[in-house]
Amino acid sequence: MILTTTNSIVTHTIQEYLGLVSGETIIGANLFKDFFAGITDIIGGRSNSYEQVLREAKDTALQEMSEQAADLGANAVIGIDLDYETVGNGMLMVTATGTAVYVN
Repeated sequence: MILTTTNSIVTHTIQEYLGLVSGETIIGANLFKDFFAGITDIIGGRSNSYEQVLREAKDTALQEMSEQAADLGANAVIGIDLDYETVGNGMLMVTATGTAVYVN
């Protein structure tokens, strides 16, 4: 499955547009990650624990979107947009949306 944020794929020709696809995931950050992220906020630096959670959520959303596209007969998703939001207390939501297409 080809995944791209662009609206075309230079090396392929789009044969058919199959529809909008999306993948969503919500992941909770646990108490220890919150604690260590708070320390990082105070002393400065990057919060590796939160970065790992965000990567995991992004990968899950993209995988879910890819599976939905494959169910439509697509072999690529173009115009992918990733949105990140906090939901509730300590919950992170990642949404991936794009257009499922069949390319040659």
